[in-house]
Amino acid sequence: MSDELAFSSATELAKKISDKQISSVELTQHFIERIERLDDAVNAVVVRTFDRALDDAAASDAAVAKGEALGPLHGVPMTIKESYVMQDTPSTWGIPAYKDNVSATDGLAVQRFRQAGAVFLGKTNVPIDLADFQSYNDIYGTTNNPWNLEHVPGGSSGGSAASLAAGFAALEAGSDIGGSIRTPAHFCGVFGHKPTWGIVPQQGHELFPGVPDSDLSVCGPMARDAADLATALDVMAGPTEREAIGWQLDLPNPGFSNLSDLRVAVWSSDEMAPVSAETAGRVSNVADRLAALGATVSDTARPDFDVRSAHMTYQSLLTAVMSSAQPAERVPEMQGFAAAFADDDSSSEAVNARAAVMLHRDWIRHNFRRERVRRAWDEFFKEWDVLICPQFTVPAIQHDHRPMSERSIEVDGDVRPYFEPIFWAGLIIASYLPSTVFPTGVSSSGLPIGLQAVSGPYRDHQSIEVARLLSQEIGGFTPPPGF
Repeated sequence: MSDELAFSSATELAKKISDKQISSVELTQHFIERIERLDDAVNAVVVRTFDRALDDAAASDAAVAKGEALGPLHGVPMTIKESYVMQDTPSTWGIPAYKDNVSATDGLAVQRFRQAGAVFLGKTNVPIDLADFQSYNDIYGTTNNPWNLEHVPGGSSGGSAASLAAGFAALEAGSDIGGSIRTPAHFCGVFGHKPTWGIVPQQGHELFPGVPDSDLSVCGPMARDAADLATALDVMAGPTEREAIGWQLDLPNPGFSNLSDLRVAVWSSDEMAPVSAETAGRVSNVADRLAALGATVSDTARPDFDVRSAHMTYQSLLTAVMSSAQPAERVPEMQGFAAAFADDDSSSEAVNARAAVMLHRDWIRHNFRRERVRRAWDEFFKEWDVLICPQFTVPAIQHDHRPMSERSIEVDGDVRPYFEPIFWAGLIIASYLPSTVFPTGVSSSGLPIGLQAVSGPYRDHQSIEVARLLSQEIGGFTPPPGF
């Protein structure tokens, strides 16, 4: 079987299976062979469920033979981020203390993919607590970028992007609170979609059952083809069983037919997080191509808010989410509150309760500030259909396992703070907007550069369609050398 088949889109493979051009078992065996042959160098698929995959593939083929109704991903092999809940597999989030956290059942996202016909080959690597641009931990080790093993695949969905780029699976699903879908997609030259917050349940992406959906964080699809993003988003999105009693999701269609129909704003760099000249140039190249096709393009249009203040709001909201599981003594803000109440009732329970009240008050104030930013985006997207901007300041960085306080990122020779690039992800996350990262080709160093296509809230299919049509103009995914 040709290795080219390993890089076909999920929807193409589903059609080949339904048309009996290839069997799901043959395709599953092909992906398994590639993983066993090539993944030692990459270390992307760290939890392998090959026996179950072959059994499910055989069941998929039996359904085709019987002429049964088939789902949109029928018989298609995929992998999924380790943090998702899947029967008889660990969901550790890279935290050694949870290495035995094995579920007896599938989580909601896995259930929905199985109902759509997908076959799971296994799960892909993550950073510790899903909190890094790099994907390594003491349970599974380090994942490398298939384009250059000395470089990172991104995080926290780094194993997901590496699996797709290396041709180990046809589809993936990740999660994103600080660019964790989009940065790996950019680093590995694949597509990734961060949905509008709230349209894809986070149920089934958790360390423990019953955790409510957190602020900012989203679950979403990753693929080698933008059309697969649209298919997978429709599989993942929609209310939970409780919510379905009262509401249904009805995302609008893209709303345009050709790139020439679009009104496009471009934002190539910013003093808050300067990007490399090559990255900024890639934004300009896309803008020029859109203008040549007849789109209305502006490189000065911006939403009406103070960028620095908006970023500080995002950072504050992000800190609230990331520290929510930490005890009071480990959260700096809480330490101050604890000292303030020490002469009243200094029991740990009382201190924690009072600190939590104060912190929640501050979160509400930040949420007010966020709402002003969201309204500014609402006005912006009345005039503009899509924003094209960077996802990260540079292509994939080299591995660096030093303490985070000692790390940095070099942008055209200028040493910058390690977490500064999160500005480009946070602009979109804090306001719950949809964003699709699409590949634009490789850099002069041979590493991919991806950009964001951002649309207004609930216009997910619009940003995905922009990415799909742009990929036809400038070239979409290409396999890394050696894979």
